[in-house]
Amino acid sequence: MAREVKGPREGDFVAIKSYKHDGSLHRTWRDTMVLKTSENAIIGVNDHTLVTEDDGRRWVTREPAVVYFHKHYWFNVIAMIRDNGISYYCNLASPFVLDKEALKYIDYDLDVKVFPDGEKRLLDADEYEDFSKRWNYGPEIDRILKGNVLTLVDWINNKKGPFSEEYVNLWYKRYQDLSQHK
Repeated sequence: MAREVKGPREGDFVAIKSYKHDGSLHRTWRDTMVLKTSENAIIGVNDHTLVTEDDGRRWVTREPAVVYFHKHYWFNVIAMIRDNGISYYCNLASPFVLDKEALKYIDYDLDVKVFPDGEKRLLDADEYEDFSKRWNYGPEIDRILKGNVLTLVDWINNKKGPFSEEYVNLWYKRYQDLSQHK
């Protein structure tokens, strides 16, 4: 009997698609290299990856970034590896789903940016309020997202998981090793 393959394997490329609450496509990353899949998480790298916005604009990511998605947390993390250190962009978003087409999630507008010196900034609170009213996120989603902001800030403050420099360096080195063999 054939063994069922559970999602992408190390070294495979997947597309990432973010949607808005109303189901409209928000942004697509074309080729993210998968470094690790587990029952609950996917770790990958974007490196000069083509990104397409909902209005058709296209651009390419400037620096390599380790990306972290989880099936239970309402956020995902992009660790951008820059000359002046690691910057983080964290999307408050639904847990991801993965199908044959892409890794997918709903972007809930709120973002947390972490600078190399550790400064944290909550971004797009106005956008969140506007879309929350327009698309009726409701009190349950609001409660979940605000609770996940607290979890995210705890992870940042305690350098947990993707917020550890060693974690980012380990996965970026793995990406470099795999890229040499592609």
